[in-house]
Amino acid sequence: MIVLDSQGMEGSLSPHKGNLSFLQKLYLRNNSFQGAIPHELHLLSRLRILNLGLNKFKGIIPVNISGCSNLVELDLSFNELVGSISKEIGYLSKLTFLSLGYNNLTGGIQSFLGNTTLMEMFFVVENPLGGSIPIYNLSLLTNFSLQGNHLTGSLPLTIDTMLPHLVFFQLRTNQLTGPLPSSISKRSRLRHIEMTRNNFSGKLRIDFAKLREIIYINLSNNIFGSNETDEMNFIDSMKNCTRC
Repeated sequence: MIVLDSQGMEGSLSPHKGNLSFLQKLYLRNNSFQGAIPHELHLLSRLRILNLGLNKFKGIIPVNISGCSNLVELDLSFNELVGSISKEIGYLSKLTFLSLGYNNLTGGIQSFLGNTTLMEMFFVVENPLGGSIPIYNLSLLTNFSLQGNHLTGSLPLTIDTMLPHLVFFQLRTNQLTGPLPSSISKRSRLRHIEMTRNNFSGKLRIDFAKLREIIYINLSNNIFGSNETDEMNFIDSMKNCTRC
């Protein structure tokens, strides 16, 4: 294990790191490393945690990162990475934590997400990704954040069956449209829901009384409304949200 977080280190990351074949954990967060992430890291087949967040890495996510086949946690957030989210990430079958926020990634979220069936925490915020949200049956996912990614489209009506263990759900500051699925009501473990600054519309049909663990709700800056006489009934369902 190598832990060199917050050490004021700078310069490029040596490709010779790929020779550390027995390395399982590499923490280099909060330094000033720059240049490209060495493609030689794919040689670290035993690596379980790779944290390069809060640096100044440029270029693309290495296309051969799937060589790190035992990765459980991957954090490349707060860098200056460009290009698309490599489909190779989809081959990291043991991945449970992915954080790519605050880069300059584009090209949408490709279908690779459907292959990461062990994913528990997915944080890909504040990138100009664009495209829609390909939500799959990620039965272990608890934390899902895609704020500020220029996303479009609507949410699937059966989102409850796709994300059965959802606790943290954040999609604020995108261009999402359509209704908020009433099936969100079935996610009784949900504690945080943040959908502000989108274009969600129609009648709000979420039964908040079923969200027994809810602490935070923010649905502001959307265009909800249906002109139906009972469109404000959802407020009555919030009476039991005593933890908000």
